[in-house]
Amino acid sequence: MRRREFIALVGGAVAWSLAAIAQQGGTTLKVGILIGGLNDAEHQKWITAFRQGLEALGWIDERNSQVQILWAAGDVELMRTYAAKLIAMGPDVLLGTSTPAVAALRKQTNTIPIIFLAVSDPVGSGFVESYGHPGGNVTGFASFEYSMAGKWLELLREIAPSLQHVGILFNPKTTPGGGPFYTRPVHAAGQALGVRTVDSSLQTPAEIDAIIDNLGRQRGGGLSVIPQAFTSSHSAAIDAAANRSRLPAIYSWRVFARQGGLVSYGIDIVEDFRAAANYVDRIRKGVKPGDLPVQAPTKFELVINLKTAKALGITIPPTLFARADEVIE
Repeated sequence: MRRREFIALVGGAVAWSLAAIAQQGGTTLKVGILIGGLNDAEHQKWITAFRQGLEALGWIDERNSQVQILWAAGDVELMRTYAAKLIAMGPDVLLGTSTPAVAALRKQTNTIPIIFLAVSDPVGSGFVESYGHPGGNVTGFASFEYSMAGKWLELLREIAPSLQHVGILFNPKTTPGGGPFYTRPVHAAGQALGVRTVDSSLQTPAEIDAIIDNLGRQRGGGLSVIPQAFTSSHSAAIDAAANRSRLPAIYSWRVFARQGGLVSYGIDIVEDFRAAANYVDRIRKGVKPGDLPVQAPTKFELVINLKTAKALGITIPPTLFARADEVIE
């Protein structure tokens, strides 16, 4: 573990200890959060929404609640280390984002309540028994709905009518089941649209440029980036490679589009974090996590980066503009 990470962990433990002393026996809510991605501006919006949700329910930061956050930046081994550290701090509730982060938390405890976010297949990953009756100590907010895969390719086809060949970018180490959960519906959508789809799997950042450059050399090439801890942690590099290759690309997290990616379509995870505060409150007041149903995604957002479209020589159809939740100029 790097020195700065050790200092951050020790500092967090001390902060919780001091807060407990300050309460002098009062009721304090302690929440440990393991983020699978980066500590950047977009992820900080998630945390801000969660804190605001807690405050609305009477849990005031540094007064009667303490939130400790560790950031794993897509590193699976670091997630395992941080999961153990968070649990050692004695939280009342744990939050985890991404499948490998939640798996790391779950491996460490079957008693401390765990709320997941940005997890696509909670049943298939073994986190819950079902959406309606999770059972055990885990519940949360699912991030994927089957129709999303088809929507990604439909949107790419609208943007690039000559689309013929789409690479599906993902890291099998940080994707549910190694990838098929996502890739199967994308392949099915491609077959229905007459678009050839291929798995473009990678395991290290060093592979990003070569894979995307190769797709850019394909006639009618395009890119669909799977939502997972690895791709979100290397979003800037993926954006840059796709734009350099002049490759029409679609992403599921809006952070990609906001920092230069062409278009994104996916859930509004900020609202999921705000809603997660309600689950934390209910659990803290005695409700068992296994009795709180898993929330399926219901709100999706389309973000278009017009500046990138112009740079790539792509004309965005007016009908797509009309449906966009955000247009970046």
